[in-house]
Amino acid sequence: MLNSPRNTTTSVTTTTSARGSGAAAGVVDRRVPVAVSAPDPISREGAVSQLRRHPEIDLREESGPGTVALLIEDALDDTALTRLRRIVRSEGARAVLVVGAIRESELLDVVECGVGAIVWRHEATAHRLVQAVLAASRGDGDLPADLLGRLISQVGTLHRGAAGRPGAPSLGLAPREVDVLRLVAEGLDTGEIAGKLSYSERTVKNVMHGLTTRLHLRNRAHAVAYALREGYI
Repeated sequence: MLNSPRNTTTSVTTTTSARGSGAAAGVVDRRVPVAVSAPDPISREGAVSQLRRHPEIDLREESGPGTVALLIEDALDDTALTRLRRIVRSEGARAVLVVGAIRESELLDVVECGVGAIVWRHEATAHRLVQAVLAASRGDGDLPADLLGRLISQVGTLHRGAAGRPGAPSLGLAPREVDVLRLVAEGLDTGEIAGKLSYSERTVKNVMHGLTTRLHLRNRAHAVAYALREGYI
């Protein structure tokens, strides 16, 4: 599918210029470590140059715990999916996927790998990349609207196919968990969900953390997919 060599990571070290020790320290404290991987040098350098201009991004050579791994792919294959699983499950990083195309059969696999943020390559502006990276660093979902619609449709089909099967598992979601997930599925962020439900942002975060931990889900997108599959939303 891709003929170019894979697993090329950035080798960029950034430093914060001295603009006053207090201000510089404040910026550093909020920076998100990001490692970029791409199938070719042009794609890699393009993403790096886009991200380098934003002070909240700290470019790293390798992904690991607490890091956001930004992976660029033209399309997906088994090798790419295996890399995604390794990055999220073994290395403990959060993943942002920048991709040219995703087949219907791959979409749920990508979400279940632990990818919570996806950006189309033709929409990968500096603003869009930073938005996705920051969302991933918070554990939020960030899917293009057309992909979210396809995910809902696909999971709905799976749910209808499983309806009526004896012994079908139930997630046992509490009402407020369902309320939060329904708003997540509509694309609202933590602050917007808190406003809609008259909760504090901390409460929303606790609800999401509780259900993802209890059900061994990887992020918001994964939680939404499972709630849809089980017919809660």
